[in-house]
Amino acid sequence: MNALRWWQKGMVGLSLAVLAFLYLPIVILVVFSFNDSKVTSFPLAGFTLHWYEAFLSNEQMLRALSNSLVVASFATALSVVIGVTAALALDRYEFSGKRLFQNAILLPLSLPGIVTGIAMLNFYKQIGIPQSLTAVVIGHATALLGVVVSQVMARLSKLNRRQLEASADLGATSVETFRRVTLPAIGSSIFGSALLCFTLSFDEIPVTYFLTGREVTLPIYIYSTLRRGITPEINAVGTVIVAVSFVLIILSVTLLRDRRES
Repeated sequence: MNALRWWQKGMVGLSLAVLAFLYLPIVILVVFSFNDSKVTSFPLAGFTLHWYEAFLSNEQMLRALSNSLVVASFATALSVVIGVTAALALDRYEFSGKRLFQNAILLPLSLPGIVTGIAMLNFYKQIGIPQSLTAVVIGHATALLGVVVSQVMARLSKLNRRQLEASADLGATSVETFRRVTLPAIGSSIFGSALLCFTLSFDEIPVTYFLTGREVTLPIYIYSTLRRGITPEINAVGTVIVAVSFVLIILSVTLLRDRRES
């Protein structure tokens, strides 16, 4: 019994050590974003908001941030529209090649980003799509489509089919049934998966690296800047990204969490 207790304590200690190894760099990033010194080293020189002011006055960084927001917004919208439609089709209809179609949608989730990026770059060159933010939007939407489909299908599988039958028996059209029965049931999963897609698209690097042209997104801009060393401005914008991503992920997890039936 004592050995089991020591083993349990060891596993708890190992888990805490892994979490510290993963999250301590983020804490250090946030701390240095308020450090009144260009040198990212201890001891701290003092507290300042100067680096946030410098970030907000950096036109190139703001342009890259604007590009990231635009790409993430359009990629999320495209993923949601196509993903919800695909999920409804997979849930309601039986057709030849259904399993293959579902696996094809979910495949990008299991592929490394660099493989997806290279494959899309080669394909876009064959059909004449130039490297641009438009190509990045299409690439992100394709890669993230599986997120929406998997989450919406999971919620559809728990939908009471008798409600759909009752709606049809009462004379409701398929559109009215979707609007009044299906959509309220899957609404939280749609919104939650949209938040997750937005976060993943905003932070995405491998696919963006291969598909972007002259206009770059914020992660690509930061990556290119890091070659010259870490600057306090990067710490500041990194802190903002961490804060926003944390809020979006918490909202997404909350919305996607299975609700207990009352």
